[in-house]
Amino acid sequence: MINDEIRIITSDFRQEDRKIEKNLRPLKLDEYIGQTKTKKMLNIFIEAAKKREEQLDHILLYGPPGLGKTTLSNIIANEMNVNIKITSGPAIEKSGDLAAILNSLEENDILFIDEIHRLNRNIEEILYPAMEDFALDVIIGKGPSAKSIRIDLPKFTLIGATTKAGMLTSPLRDRFGFILKLDLYTNEELKNIVKRSCSILDTNITENAAVQIAKRSRGTPRIANRILKRVRDYAQVLHEGHIDDTISLDAFKILDIDEYGLDNLDKVIINAIYDKFDGGPVGLDALCASIGEDKNSIEDVYEPYLLQKGFIKRTKRGRMLTKKAYDYFEYNQKEE
Repeated sequence: MINDEIRIITSDFRQEDRKIEKNLRPLKLDEYIGQTKTKKMLNIFIEAAKKREEQLDHILLYGPPGLGKTTLSNIIANEMNVNIKITSGPAIEKSGDLAAILNSLEENDILFIDEIHRLNRNIEEILYPAMEDFALDVIIGKGPSAKSIRIDLPKFTLIGATTKAGMLTSPLRDRFGFILKLDLYTNEELKNIVKRSCSILDTNITENAAVQIAKRSRGTPRIANRILKRVRDYAQVLHEGHIDDTISLDAFKILDIDEYGLDNLDKVIINAIYDKFDGGPVGLDALCASIGEDKNSIEDVYEPYLLQKGFIKRTKRGRMLTKKAYDYFEYNQKEE
């Protein structure tokens, strides 16, 4: 039943949305809103590399999903005026896959690996000489007759992106010259992103409507743009495309997004802890089984936000609802 509900946080959106999403992405650093500290550092790194006519040192970007790691990587390629090849850790299944990608790179190209923490350890070891020496070690033959041949690679920049920096092995993490953390966005930054997106989409929006979308975006530009597109659909059908306070609030009701940015599944999680587990504590496996949801989805996407907003807390025995959750959802306090 849960999967039939409208969700704001999902990786499965329509092809049209993907085209719009691509158009909304900034192409240059000065167009990129937010992450001020990271932008300043990147600007220095890029200018220094261009003056020396060298490739950028390898970069690791980490932080919650939807904060712009892929967008920043494309911006870096644009600023350096080089090509970028994009792949992900799970997509590289064999050592030959990575070897083929590395061999296809040209001088100063950028290789972007998303979810780099999910690389197979055997494949990861191929990256070590590639990152340090720009060389590829190939084993020919088996057993005592096996030979190792070193193939020179063009100098390139590896940009790794991860939502779980702690899962990277030390040898891989230590080979990155720059390790940059992306933080959640402020409501002011998200409001400016919404207004910028509206100008690209040729959509009129009031200041307060942009603020309301920003407040519900969970500190994440990807979610801000996704909510904006759905509110835009609603406004286009019922209000000639103009998004004002009334239209946005009506759209939020249909989308089932409250003032904290909580959507249907957030509420399902909180209700399950209250109704099925007496407010907690409850283990993650039991919680996921009770609502029929994937463990990784809960742990990586939903739970961090509920923890950040103070609706649940972690204890040694499991997840529990906080007083804030009882007050906000008007639950009766369970007796000890």
